[in-house]
Amino acid sequence: MADDLQPAFDKLRKAADGLAEVVEGTSYGTPSLHVRKKFLCRVKDADTVAVMCALEEKEMLMEADPQLYFETAHYKGWPVVLVRIHEIPPDQLKARLTRAWLMPAPKSLLKARQATG
Repeated sequence: MADDLQPAFDKLRKAADGLAEVVEGTSYGTPSLHVRKKFLCRVKDADTVAVMCALEEKEMLMEADPQLYFETAHYKGWPVVLVRIHEIPPDQLKARLTRAWLMPAPKSLLKARQATG
């Protein structure tokens, strides 16, 4: 991994701490996190991460805080929002990753999460 990507990936890993069965991998040649081989998020560049996000929610986030959330032409129509990783508060990043985790997580993991509160 390029040294300039490490700080962004460290922030993603910390925010994903506690989410069941999150594993490290790569996506498009950059470090990423997955839930049982399903994409959760990845480092796009030293300042930007791509995070799974429902399309309706993505639109709302980009309208509410365009300094933090945005998309490029490549991501239009895809359930992924781009996030300025060094601008987002840690608690907000954790909440965003938790919501992203709910999208690809298998039903068994969702049930286990509900059972533990």
